[in-house]
Amino acid sequence: MCSPPSAFRLPAYTDGMAGKTVSAFDYLAQPQKHVPRAVCVVFGDELFLRRQALRAIRRVVLGGDEGEFSLSTFDGSTAELADVLGELATVAMFGPGQRLVVVEGADEFVSHYRTELEDYVARPTSGYTTGWGVLVLDVKAFPGNTRLYKAVVAEGLAIDCKCPAAAGVVRWLGSWAVQTHRVQVSQAAAEMLVEMIGTELGLLDQELAKLALLTGSGQKITPEMVGRLAGGWRARTAWDLLDAVLAGQTRQAITQLDRLLAAGESPVGMLAQVSASLRRLAAATRLVRQAETAGRRITLRTALERAGVPSFTLRKTEGQLRHLGRQRGGQLYRWLLEADLDLKGGSALPPRLILERLILRLAAPAPMAPGRGAAAGAEGAGSGGLGPGQGGEGLRSGVGGLPARRRV
Repeated sequence: MCSPPSAFRLPAYTDGMAGKTVSAFDYLAQPQKHVPRAVCVVFGDELFLRRQALRAIRRVVLGGDEGEFSLSTFDGSTAELADVLGELATVAMFGPGQRLVVVEGADEFVSHYRTELEDYVARPTSGYTTGWGVLVLDVKAFPGNTRLYKAVVAEGLAIDCKCPAAAGVVRWLGSWAVQTHRVQVSQAAAEMLVEMIGTELGLLDQELAKLALLTGSGQKITPEMVGRLAGGWRARTAWDLLDAVLAGQTRQAITQLDRLLAAGESPVGMLAQVSASLRRLAAATRLVRQAETAGRRITLRTALERAGVPSFTLRKTEGQLRHLGRQRGGQLYRWLLEADLDLKGGSALPPRLILERLILRLAAPAPMAPGRGAAAGAEGAGSGGLGPGQGGEGLRSGVGGLPARRRV
């Protein structure tokens, strides 16, 4: 089972520490230290972690294969409380005496029977410590200001399965690869995987499984392997699209856009996939400007590192930011927000034209600021800073004859 990196460690849940939730990483590392109570709640937005936590609870409560006879599973959208409580009160004819009742997708079930569940947590008729009857609720949302939440963290076991930030996912990949897939992943390879796939742990686990199979047990996964083997053609095409945009290769970028849309890719999903990298460029631009305002000098590489750009892409990303220039880099946040709102109904334009407008804004050569020549731009680039190009100021009222955004 996964042994999480030290950055994820939270205080262990024990009898003397009631009133605290348990990080899923802590629980998966040492499930035997977190004794299941009469009511356990597995909650959070990361489905992969919730499934892993449910499997761990099942192993702790039921043990081996014979425990299957003591397991009952309900669909939370149709389950009746009377049926669930009836299963908890039933002694298994085979296997261990403990009963494990799991309500999957239990958000609706919890909303409908909240008062009854609060009473049950306070006065359970069963419990793992008494030998039988553990109720597990699998929910996505579990608000901390509810009576049920407070009752569970005080008397039961609450396992928090929220997705960590990108940096935490990179650290998790290293330990998960070793302990689950028996391979090593370099820091650069882990960063590249997160950059390509995103922070959804289930997808990352699938990519690790594929890479481990192709690499071989005990071997090390490198960035070259990730670039060649991971992500599928859609992920690589979206990656190529962004590279073409930031290299000023407008025709190639539009070709990649058409290919992705023809394959059924969601325009909103495509924007989300490239936005993370573009936001880091925007953050680096802001750091450069803030340093200049304060009378300090900062190199582009330093700004990009502070903005969270992975180390293996620093050289390429530095060139991409120079292509954009300070003016366009300073407008990235606004352009990304505008495109997101437009794709979600804020514009009468078709989604393809909205994405094409963003591509043209970013890929077109940045004109020089009025009164400044090419030498001025070269001066900014040569000193490790951003050139002063206007970065598409003329695009505010539309691109390539496209109408301006309709305000809503």
